Amino acid sequence: MIVDSQVHVWAEDRPWPPGTGARAHRKVALGAEPLLAEMAAAGVDRAILVPPSYEGDRNDLVLAAAQRWPDRFGAMVRIPMRPPMSRDALAAFCAQPGLLGLRLTFHLPHQRVWLEDGSADWFWPLAEALGIRVMVLPVGSLDRIAAIAERHPGLRIAIDHFSHHRSFSEAPRIDQAEIAALVALARFPSVMVKASCLPFFSAEPYPFRDLDATIRRVFDAFGPRRMFWGSDMTRLACPYRQAVTHFTEELPWLQGEARALVMGRALLDWLDWR
Repeated sequence: MIVDSQVHVWAEDRPWPPGTGARAHRKVALGAEPLLAEMAAAGVDRAILVPPSYEGDRNDLVLAAAQRWPDRFGAMVRIPMRPPMSRDALAAFCAQPGLLGLRLTFHLPHQRVWLEDGSADWFWPLAEALGIRVMVLPVGSLDRIAAIAERHPGLRIAIDHFSHHRSFSEAPRIDQAEIAALVALARFPSVMVKASCLPFFSAEPYPFRDLDATIRRVFDAFGPRRMFWGSDMTRLACPYRQAVTHFTEELPWLQGEARALVMGRALLDWLDWR
């Protein structure tokens, strides 16, 4: 079974926050039903749906899709960091059908400050106590994530995109300093990593050979049970199928059970998604 750890869906007729429309990954919105067709063509069985950040904290589309197709989609949804939520409110929020966990982003300057000024401090102990799975994009703040993981050893957290982000106007590259900080997080057993959106950071065409050494380095640190393949396919210039075969056919050292784990089984286990 191949499970994509991150895909965005959105609708054409949605009012995006002012000034953010140009950040859409595609000119034509991708809904859940067209995504199912693209998954079938690419050989992807299930996908984690994530609301695009330019829609703010709206989760209704991904939750509706996960509730309609529970054997195909799961939702990792957004919550505001301010004001803090009570334990009961967070537990009730996370009990919604189709919701498998939360996804938080700290890669933009106004979000990164939440890790620095204490705005997010209320969340981590509650997520640990409630057993909430959390995906985070903490570019430039992995030291903060390390401190959080050390204080909350039971917190289930996965790092998105090898902790990388870029705009469409920026040149693709891998930041080896960020990779070194990511690899250092492997010492925490409760920290996972998403090998997602990686072709977006390659300066070469398929099969993205400039990523080979980095993928192997992260795999060797985390192992197959703590590394989840994903596409973030609406960002990619390559076909969806190539995002799959990049891992299933172009990494000769990734075989057998290790490949099955990375391509979906480890993520299903982490999320307890049956």
